[in-house]
Amino acid sequence: MQYLADGLRLPTNGLDYTILGIYFVVVLGIGYFARRSVKTSLDFFLSGRSLPAWVTGLAFVAANLGATEILGMAANGAQYGAYTVHWYWIGAIPAMVFLGLVMMPFYYGSKVRSVPEFLLHRFGPSSHLLSSLIFAVSSVLIAGVNLYAMAIVLEALIGWPQWVAIVVAGFFVLAYITLGGLSSAIYNEVLQFFVILAALIPLTVVGLKRVGGWDGLSDTLTGSHGDDFLSAWGGTGIGEPNPLGANWLTIVLGLGFVMSFGYWTTNFAEVQRALSARNLSAAQRTPLIAAYPKILIPMVVVVPGLIALAMEPTLGKEGSDLQYNDAIPLLMRDLLPNGVLGIAVTGLLAAFMAGMAANVSSFNTVFTNDIWAAYVVKGREDRYYLATGRVVTAIGVLMGMGTAFIASSFSNIMNYLQTLFSFFNVPLFCVFIIGMFWKRSTAAAGFWGLLSGTVAAMVNYFWFYKQGVVDIPSDQGANFVSSIVAFVVGGVVMVAVSAFTRPKPIEQLAGLVYGTRSPGMAEPPAAGDDAWYRKPALLGWGAIVLAAACYIPFSI
Repeated sequence: MQYLADGLRLPTNGLDYTILGIYFVVVLGIGYFARRSVKTSLDFFLSGRSLPAWVTGLAFVAANLGATEILGMAANGAQYGAYTVHWYWIGAIPAMVFLGLVMMPFYYGSKVRSVPEFLLHRFGPSSHLLSSLIFAVSSVLIAGVNLYAMAIVLEALIGWPQWVAIVVAGFFVLAYITLGGLSSAIYNEVLQFFVILAALIPLTVVGLKRVGGWDGLSDTLTGSHGDDFLSAWGGTGIGEPNPLGANWLTIVLGLGFVMSFGYWTTNFAEVQRALSARNLSAAQRTPLIAAYPKILIPMVVVVPGLIALAMEPTLGKEGSDLQYNDAIPLLMRDLLPNGVLGIAVTGLLAAFMAGMAANVSSFNTVFTNDIWAAYVVKGREDRYYLATGRVVTAIGVLMGMGTAFIASSFSNIMNYLQTLFSFFNVPLFCVFIIGMFWKRSTAAAGFWGLLSGTVAAMVNYFWFYKQGVVDIPSDQGANFVSSIVAFVVGGVVMVAVSAFTRPKPIEQLAGLVYGTRSPGMAEPPAAGDDAWYRKPALLGWGAIVLAAACYIPFSI
């Protein structure tokens, strides 16, 4: 990510800093009061599985609504136009509905503490350890992205040096997670969700008024960039050039299926919020509740990017010191008065902290339970693992500070994040979906499918794309292709290895494969009376949000 332009320094005053200070006090206060409920490791890592669905639902969407998404998707809106909505309505909602209706019964019913732990039961220790290591690495890398993005934004906007911004935000995230565990992170994410909206909604409303409303925005951008710029599907025919560098097939398969489902159904930073719900019904409703505000997020993230481009036509142009990443800070500088400006800066900081906290809290859970307790120090008392989780939280924050500078080698932080997802989440989804629906898949197939899919995505990106062996127009297009390659290679390898290895006995797969039932599971994912498709309320939630997600992108 390139440094923001020097001219974007904001005219902050004492009122703005007071608002920022109040927010920090509230964040630490939530961590302090949540500390009282942390008595066991289950309380620390999964909030004792006690939270209501509306809390976990808002935390689910807030954990994803980090500043990397706010800055990155606004930048994508300015660069690619309406194509960016595909990351929401095609690349999020269907997968969130699938997670709630189909996959949460497997996760919650088996009482696992993490996504990799499910692989331990389904495929054995080899797949479990490999997936744990992969997830631990990716969590630290993504946490570093949030820290790096926050540092350069705060340096440009209010003059904080990068290292000060990194240390301050890292300290507050470390403090409230160490004190209150996941409960503290989740309740802070609920607060951060509203703070973020309080920052983005005024920015969007005032910005639209400045450019003459939607009609004025549309006239300006279609006049300068053509009719397809505000069309979700225009110019995406196979063989047609477009700024995104992807056609409808790679959008639907690469983004809408493998990358989207890989992220939303296996990314533990998201799934952990649903696992903390008080019962299976609340766990299933968590991603469905989150899907409703997710539908509307483009209105306050993508639209500001379009407004910034209309207000400043040189944005991202060669020779200009304003990059696409400057879209949100540009609007903040030009549109917001003091006081509201303080809320906007606080909202950005809240978004950075939400994204980092989600990854740190999932990292400490996976490292403590799936690596340390499973393979390094086994069989200790619960108090030991609770203390280990707190130490690992500090280590995760420090490692995130170190990996923050890896992101500096990428010109667009959203490209970097999507690259990580294609490497790590898509192969994991491939193994999950085949293992959940095919009883014949074996332990060896799970391990080699996960490893081969990860390697295949890296080979496609670093060799075929970066070395120019295959001509792919853009980084985002390369990520879509890498995702497809990872899924196909992982799936083929799993089928091939399963053909030559012996599967687990059927009784050991009870509750782990769709259509099987385990007596030990409280609410098993079986094709019986309690199956998801026999629950009209859940179906109603899912059908409404899925219909909206399918209709909206085809209407623009």
